[in-house]
Amino acid sequence: MGTRLQRGRPEVTARYRSVLGHFCTGVTVVTGMSSDGPVGFACQAFAALSLDPPLVVFCPQRTSRSWAAIASAGSFCVNVLAEDQREVSTVFGKAGTDKFSTVSWTPSPTGAPVLDGALTWADCQVSVVHDAGDHHMVVGSVVELGPVREAQPLLFYRGRYATHAELDTRGWSGEVLDNLLTWQRQSEWS
Repeated sequence: MGTRLQRGRPEVTARYRSVLGHFCTGVTVVTGMSSDGPVGFACQAFAALSLDPPLVVFCPQRTSRSWAAIASAGSFCVNVLAEDQREVSTVFGKAGTDKFSTVSWTPSPTGAPVLDGALTWADCQVSVVHDAGDHHMVVGSVVELGPVREAQPLLFYRGRYATHAELDTRGWSGEVLDNLLTWQRQSEWS
């Protein structure tokens, strides 16, 4: 029998984090260009949403000042981090710091920062924003996709960073299930 959720209780929040922490995610940094300069934040709530038209979705906290600046700009870049970019994730996971003082970047076609060393990136226009509890759900229309670097992704699992090799030793079979992915066939992944 599962745990019935009752909002606002600390033990429910802890249980929720524990259970959903068993869902392995990649780590991204969502960036944008505000009138005051580049802004960005670490985000693991990111996914491909639609193939036709190409759409992505991510979920920033409602209180995020970086998201407010990106929303005003109307465009953003999702930087998919490689496993050698834990420090970049840590920098962009903190509030109130000059996140771009230690990270090199170049502008995407929309002007949003593409972080040097990113595994890949997707440049997007804000399409629609929905309120979703203590977060927003942002749908972005993909304008351009970056090249893919030869590296493994930075992963987050059970409350900490994990590498592909660490997950492999935990029993991951490596089997590819094409029907569970947005893309039609693995052969199209180039």
